[in-house]
This record gives sequence, structure tokens and C-alpha cells, in this order.
Amino acid sequence: MNDVCRNPIQTRADLVRAAVQLIDPLVKCLTPGKARLIVSEGSAHYSEDVAGMEGFSRVLWALVPMLAGKCPEAEPYWALWKEGIIHGTDPVHEEYWGDIGPFDQRMVEMAVMGMALCLIPERFYDELTPAQQDNLCAWLNQINLHDMPKNNWRFFRVLVNIGFQHVGRPVDQARLDEDLALAESHYVADGWYFDKATQRDYYTLWAFHYYGLVYAKAMRQRDPERAARFTERAKRIAPRFACWFDGEGRALPYGRSLTYRFAQSAFWSALALADARPESMAWGEIKHLLLSNLRFWMKQPVFDRDGVLTVGYGYPNLCISEGYNAPGSPYWAMKAFAVLALGEEHPFWTSEEEAWAAPERFLDEQVRLLITRDRGNRMATAYTAGNHAYEHMHEDEKYEKFAYSTQFAFSVVKEAGTLQKGAYDSMLALKEEGRGLWHARSGCESFALSEDRVVCRWSPLRGVLIDTQVIPVDGNWHIRRHVIRSDRALEAAEGAFAVRRDWAGARPCDRIRTQTEADAAHAAAHGAYGTSAIYALSGYGRGEVIVPECNTNLMYTRTVLPMLHARIEPGVTELVCAVYCAADDALGDHIPQEVLDHAQ
Repeated sequence: MNDVCRNPIQTRADLVRAAVQLIDPLVKCLTPGKARLIVSEGSAHYSEDVAGMEGFSRVLWALVPMLAGKCPEAEPYWALWKEGIIHGTDPVHEEYWGDIGPFDQRMVEMAVMGMALCLIPERFYDELTPAQQDNLCAWLNQINLHDMPKNNWRFFRVLVNIGFQHVGRPVDQARLDEDLALAESHYVADGWYFDKATQRDYYTLWAFHYYGLVYAKAMRQRDPERAARFTERAKRIAPRFACWFDGEGRALPYGRSLTYRFAQSAFWSALALADARPESMAWGEIKHLLLSNLRFWMKQPVFDRDGVLTVGYGYPNLCISEGYNAPGSPYWAMKAFAVLALGEEHPFWTSEEEAWAAPERFLDEQVRLLITRDRGNRMATAYTAGNHAYEHMHEDEKYEKFAYSTQFAFSVVKEAGTLQKGAYDSMLALKEEGRGLWHARSGCESFALSEDRVVCRWSPLRGVLIDTQVIPVDGNWHIRRHVIRSDRALEAAEGAFAVRRDWAGARPCDRIRTQTEADAAHAAAHGAYGTSAIYALSGYGRGEVIVPECNTNLMYTRTVLPMLHARIEPGVTELVCAVYCAADDALGDHIPQEVLDHAQ
């Protein structure tokens, strides 16, 4: 556990203290030369040596703004990290970070150093000897010598080169022009960039926009036209992205890299850094979106016994991680501290927090999401037509569910042989009758979104074609209608949301019972952790509440999952169900007529 869980995170001083509380447990994890951070065992697709450098560098996302904001609390940590930078960039030191190659993870970690050269050259550069300055820039310049992915990575090289500009070092102008042009080619509309193919998720916010806003801050005088363009795009997306957050400060668990947790709110910090407040939002609203998200995360069991962040989401969980998540990777979330570069006099800090007035329904076609929320804004739910790129772990679960909830998160498949191991919440899963593996949606052949529904066509198996409509009724109810054309008999199982459950060995403070019930027409689970229910309206045979394999859900280690079962005959079959969810124990005794009307 980390003491940050008791931090109210309301003022600038609180946020400075939160940064210190997150950094302090890491000091003992530094290597003797201070150039690497070894927080625990575990592996990514790059070496442990590189992973140690990654963990070290990610702390700088908080330290650099603290130094820019003249926070004296940063000084003892900066002394250690400066020593690590000196040794890590010295080719003859035993802790040298090494020569990089194409598509190298160390390119990622150079970005914050480029930002530091822009924002605090007097600390990050001038405090070094001439020889140390040469070593630093020679090591960073390697990023100009090798190929890198055509995605958000190109901004890492942009930051390094504009950092060189700020300290009078040679700039690879051809690379800078190439990378800025590529970033432009990834812009779509309404503030949205894509990262790979059609994929749009948090990387638009904590990568493209974050770096674009750093660019705007650093280059407003040198490149005013581009700086203004980056700023305007950020202003455009801000009220759209605000719809991803509920009144509890939680953001939608959606897409990849969710182990970065409170990086979800890093965009708001960068928006303030660049003074990019849109006219439609007050500083108090932006402040609330950032700080409420941080308050939520600091109270979750995401730390180990030494107060170090773990890989996972709502708790330590390697099952949901990506191949590029090393033990120190979660400290990418330190990007949320960019706002500490601003002094107490900035309107971000002088404004009182103000809850953002979120619309009850918002359609964002660019990211294929139709977002609703309940009347108290206790939870937000996003309905999607799918949006993944077939590259990372559990992409079907991270992008292809029918619905994503700030209250219930979502579950990932451990093994597709059983429903319990598959944990198919917010999905329709099918398999050959009596044998085989379960299959859920994995991409759409076609889709359409409107303000009242999401429509898609998909095929989980050869010879099976499904037309699905998901129709939100209000912030608690939605209808799912499937027309299934199959050339053979199938088994089908339709999942609602997974609800946290207790068990006999729970700690006394966790002894809150989750009630379950099921019959031929419905299945439900309800208790203090929320309510999830699914009602058969047409085509289903029976309801059941299953107990998924533990550690499949992102937020809760143990869950129960209401499901409906059906047999699919060869030919055309229609399934229609109503799904209910609530943030508290609120299971009703009937389906409202309005919901039934939408099912017609």
C-alpha cells in the first residue's frame, strides 16, 4: 500500500505530495549507478536491461514538471535521477543505456528527455558539464539514425529534435519534417487521430494530443501556426473526451495499455500546461476531471506492499497486460503530473473544482462509440462497433464488447473452452453444438452508428453471419437484437455485465453479499457493488449466473456473470434480450414498458 491513498488530492500542494508519495518508494529500486529502476521480476518483449531504463525514465514525466514549477520537493529526487542520466548516457560507464537499433523501446523513453530540454534546459542541460552534455545529446540523437513505427512513436523523435533546438544542438530537420508530416496524416476529424489503421483509443489523448500540446507549449514562438493547430485540435476533442468520465472520476476501461491507469487523465494535465482551455469548458471542470480521476485511482489496490505500482488495472493482474508491459511500465501514468509545471497563480489552480455537465447521451462516430450515463452520472456506458488492429493481447475483449462500463469494467478470456474461463461479459459467444471453442465478435464486416443505436454485421465462425443491433434506452437499459444465419446447429451464450462477488474468506470489510437469481427468462446479480441483469425477450432457452475464472475482470478479482443460453438451429434465428445495469443494488421486479417498446 502507498500513503497516497490518504491524500485528498485537492490542491497543488496535495498533487506535489502525491508525486512524492509515488516516487519515494522507487528510490530503493535504483541501481548503484542510479541509471535503472528494478521494481520487481517480470518480462516484456524487450530485455530486463532496457526495462530498467524504461522504469527510470518514466519517473521523469513527473519530475520534469515539478522542476519547471519550482517545486522544492523535487530536488532530492532530481539529484538521484540526474546522476542516473549522466551515467546512463556515458558510453564508458557500466550502466550505459546502450546503443539502440530500429524500433527500439528506448526510443519511447527518449520523449520525456526531449520535453525536459524544452521546458527546463537550465536544469536538464545546463547543470551538466560540456562532456556530459555531449554524451546526453549523442545518446538521444540515435533516434534520428534508425527506423521506427509509423504511429505515435514519431512524436518521440519530434520532442528530441525540438529539445535540441532549445539547447542549440544540431537538429535533423529532415526527420523533424517527416515526423510532423506523418502526425498530420494520422489526423482524422473532431480532434481524433488514429494510431494504427483505424484504431482510436486513449493513445489519441495521452500520445498524439499530449505530445502535440507539449509541442505547442515549447514551440509557440518558433512554429506558431502548427502550435495553434495542435492546440485547436485539443480544444475540439476535450468535451468529447470528457464524456468518457463519470461523476466518480472513473474513465471508461476501453482499449489497450490500460495498465497505465491514471494516464487516462494525462490529457487534462497537458491541456492546462499548454493553456488550451476550450471555450465550452471552465478551468474548474478541467481541474475536476483530472483530480477526480487521480483520487479514484489512488484509492485502488494497485500498489505492492512497498507502495510500488503494479502491472494490472484495478489490482495486480498480468492476465490483462500487453507484451510491452514491463514491471516499470505503469509509471507512464506519471504524465498526469504535467500540470505541476504551472504555478499556484494559474487559473487551473485558483479555480474551484466543478463537475462537468456531461450529456446523458453522446455519439462520437470517429471513435465508434455511443456513450450514455445514468441520471446521477454514477456510471458511463459506451456501446461500440469494434475498433481494433489485431496486434496486441486480448484485443477482442478490449475493443469488441457490445458495451463498456465505468462501473463494471470488462473481462478477458483465459481459455475459450468453457464459459467460466471465457468470461464473456457484454458479448454473444457461440460454438459448434456439443463441441469446440467459444467464439465472440472479432471485428465487423460492416457497421453503422446513430444517436439511438449501434448496428453491425459480424461472423464468429465460417458459415455463420450475424446482424446485431444494440439499442440504448437510457443510462441503465439497452436492447440487443441478433439475426443469426447459420449453416449448422450452434450453442449461444449472451452475457450481461460481470459483478464483483464476495467469498467465504473475505476480509470483514468485504463481507457484502452479491445476490444472484436465474430462471428460464432472466439472470441477475445485484448487491453493493452494482446490479447486472439480462432478460430474454425472444429466442433464448434459459438464464444462468456463472462464476467466471478469477482474475478475468479488470477491476474485480472475483465476479459473477448473468447469462442467457440459446440453441441456434440451421437457418435464420432471432435473439432479443434486454440488459439492465446500475451502480448500486437496484434490481427491479419488472421491465419498464419503454424498454419493451424499444425491443419491438
